[in-house]
Amino acid sequence: MNIALIAHDEKKQSMAGFSIAYSQVLKNHNLYATGTTGSLITEATHLPVHRFQSGPKGGDQQIGAMVANNEMDMIIFFRDPLTAQPHEPDVSALMRLCDVHLIPIATNMAAGEILIRALERGDFHWREIVKQNRQDLNK
Repeated sequence: MNIALIAHDEKKQSMAGFSIAYSQVLKNHNLYATGTTGSLITEATHLPVHRFQSGPKGGDQQIGAMVANNEMDMIIFFRDPLTAQPHEPDVSALMRLCDVHLIPIATNMAAGEILIRALERGDFHWREIVKQNRQDLNK
């Protein structure tokens, strides 16, 4: 599965810790992240992470494009609700795309743990069916 890991500045260390805690699950999947978050995850876990631009420079939009093209299966996005974000419209657009395309998104550590545990149990096999159905429609 393709999993995006995103964190606002004040949540980056939490994302690094989360990635360490769940590295045994994450290592079995394709990981994507915005700039600095991806670097921190790789440094902390030694897992390969495809890095996009930072969020304010378009990374959220790059991940959003993958969502719109049915290429992203899950997003874990540790948002900082107490700090104004200059790219908030991009964040809102990403969340809207997830809703439109039925992509699970967790916006805090508690929800992230629920998604990771479900992934570990195999609860996301339905994504493979959705991908195949969309590919068949596009033929």
